[in-house]
Amino acid sequence: MPDHLDGLPHTDQVAITQVSEKSARDPGIKDVGWNERPEEVPQPVVGGVTNDTLWMLVRRFDKQMYHVKAVPESKIVGPLDLQVAEEEEFSPDKLRANLERLYVSVIISIMAFIKHIMRLRSWSEPRRTGLWLAAYIAAWGTNLVLPSFFTLLLVLILFPPSRAALFPPAPLALISSKTGNLQTPRAGTLGTADTLTGAPENHAGEAAEQEATNFVNGFASLAVGTALGKHPDGDADVHTEPGEQAIDKSLPDPSDLGTTALEAKQTAGGSGIDGRQEKDKTKQPMEAAVWAKARPTMRALTALADTWEMFANALSPVPPFNHLARWKLAGAVVPLMVLTALTNNELLNRAVGAGVGIAFFGQPLFDHGLAYLNERHPGWQRMLDLRNSLLQGVPTNAQLTLTLLRIGEANKQPLPPPPVTREPPEEPEEPLVKHEELPSDLQNAEIEETPSDENVDVPQGAGHKTPKKHKLITKLGGLLKGTTKAGVSGILVADRIKANLGSEHAKQRLGIIPPSDAQDLVDGPSVFEARVHGRPGHVIISTTATTPCISWIPAGNKRSKATGEWEAEFSVLLSDIQELRKVGGLGWKGKLVVGWAYEREVYDALELTDTKGKVWTFTAMKRRDELFNRLLAMVKHKWEAW
Repeated sequence: MPDHLDGLPHTDQVAITQVSEKSARDPGIKDVGWNERPEEVPQPVVGGVTNDTLWMLVRRFDKQMYHVKAVPESKIVGPLDLQVAEEEEFSPDKLRANLERLYVSVIISIMAFIKHIMRLRSWSEPRRTGLWLAAYIAAWGTNLVLPSFFTLLLVLILFPPSRAALFPPAPLALISSKTGNLQTPRAGTLGTADTLTGAPENHAGEAAEQEATNFVNGFASLAVGTALGKHPDGDADVHTEPGEQAIDKSLPDPSDLGTTALEAKQTAGGSGIDGRQEKDKTKQPMEAAVWAKARPTMRALTALADTWEMFANALSPVPPFNHLARWKLAGAVVPLMVLTALTNNELLNRAVGAGVGIAFFGQPLFDHGLAYLNERHPGWQRMLDLRNSLLQGVPTNAQLTLTLLRIGEANKQPLPPPPVTREPPEEPEEPLVKHEELPSDLQNAEIEETPSDENVDVPQGAGHKTPKKHKLITKLGGLLKGTTKAGVSGILVADRIKANLGSEHAKQRLGIIPPSDAQDLVDGPSVFEARVHGRPGHVIISTTATTPCISWIPAGNKRSKATGEWEAEFSVLLSDIQELRKVGGLGWKGKLVVGWAYEREVYDALELTDTKGKVWTFTAMKRRDELFNRLLAMVKHKWEAW
C-alpha cells in the first residue's frame, strides 16, 4: 500500500519528528520512565506500591473509564470523587468492560473461596481439617456456633497474618474445585498463582485480564449461537470420506457473525420470506425491553464490583489509605458476636421466624413506610449506602488509581504508563510454586488429571485450536481480506479528498491507521502527538506556567520572535476543562474491519469540553489514555463517571 494511504504521509512524519525534538517540555515535570523498558523504571514509583501493581491498576482503569464530568463538591458524598453518575450512559463496550471487571474482581475471589472450602472438606490436609473439625465440635457442644463464627470474622479482619495462617494459600490453578485435591493446571503449566488456568504472563494481572476477555467472549459466542439455533439437524456436510476435510469445519462459525447472521438464517429457513418479519409485532417491544433492562443490569454489575473492591481495599488497604476502615468493619461485627452469645437459642429462632413472616406478608406495611420516608426524609437511601456509612472513605480500584495519579502529579512526577509487551509470555522452565513450597499436607496429596474438554464442541473464536483449513477456503479468505483492505484504502483516499474539500468528518479520520513501518511513539509525559481538524501536531501540557493549560502546536509551526517559544494555535486552561470523553476514531464496525484487514491498532480520539461548552477534539492519538489520565489527575475538579 502506498505511503500516502498508510496513515500519516512521510512528510508529516518528518515534521512531527522535528517538532517533537525541539518542543519545549514542561520544565517542572520529571520523566520517571515514560519511554523506558519496565526494568529501567525506578522501583517503586509510588512508595508502598510495586510497579506491577501500579501498572495493573492503571491498565484496568483505562478499560473502565470512558467519560467523566466535573461536578460541584456539594454533590460528592464523602472524601472521594469519581463516583458513578445516576444517569450513567450505557454502551455494549462499557457492559463488556464491567463483565471483565466482575471476573477479575469477584469471580476469581469467589472461586478461590470455593476451592479453599473444598480443600477443607476433602481431607487432603488431614491435620488442618482435623483442627477445624475440633473447633467446630467445641463450638457446637457449647451452643456457640454463631458467636464463634463472628469471632473468626473479627480475627480475620483485625489481624491480617491470621488469614494466611488459617487459610494457607496455594495456586488456584492447582486446586480442583470439585474435589479440593491437586490437579494439573488447565494451561498445562503453572505460570501464575492468582488465575484459574495458571497461564503465564509478562506483567502482573495480564493473565487474569486475558481470562476475563475469553470468559466474556465465550458467553457472547454461546449467546449468539443460542439465538441462531445451532443444532445437529442443520449439519448437512457430515458424510465425508476418510482424510477428507469437511467444508463446515473450514468455514467461519456463524456465532461470530452477530445478529445479521440471525436474520439471514431466518430468511434462509423460510421464516422471513413471506413478509412476516416486517409485520412482527413482538420484535420491537422485545428489543426495547431488553435494552431498557440493559442499563440497570450494567449499573448492578458496577455496584457489585465497586462494593467488592471496597471491601477488599478496606481489609487490605493500599497506601496512601490507612487501616481505619478495618476497625469500622470490626466495630460492626462485635455487636453481632455479643448479641448471638447472649441471646437464647429459642428466642433467636422465634425472632428469625417472625422476621420471615413479616418479610413475606408485610408488603403494605413496607409500602407505607417507604412513602413516609420519601416524603419526610428525601434521599434517605443514600444514607444507607455502604459507601456513605461503613465504607465511607474506602476507595474502589478506580478511585485508588485516580488517587495514585494525583499523587504523581502533586510530586511533579506523572506515573509512567503500563508497558506494552507484544511478545507472548514465555512458559516458565519450572513451576511458579515448587511442590515442596506448598502447604505441608498438600505435598502428600495425589495430583489428579484435569478433566478433559475434548468432547465439548467449542465454536471458532472461543479459545480452541482451529483445524487445518482447506486450501481453497484459505485462498478465498485471503482474497476477501485483500479485497476488504483495498476497499478500506479507497475509503482513505476518499477521506483525504473530502478533507481537502473541507469535510470535518473526513478530517477526523486522517491518521487513525498507523503506517506499517511506524515506530513506537516517544510521547509524554508533557508532549503527545495528535491531530486537530486532520492536521498533525502536538498536544503540550504546561503546569508551570502562570495559568496551567493544555495547548496544541501544529507540525512545522515556527517559534515566536518575542519569546522564542513554539507558537500554539490554541490553548485551554486546565481550570476550564469540565468534561473529558474518549471517542473512537472509527465506528465499532469500521474498527473491527480495519483491525482484521490491516492487523494494526486504530488510533482513537479525546474530546475536551470547556466551561463555555466548546468542544476540542484531538484525533489519531496513540497515547490517548495517558493524556486522559494526566488531565483527570491535574485538573482541580471533583469528577463523576458517566
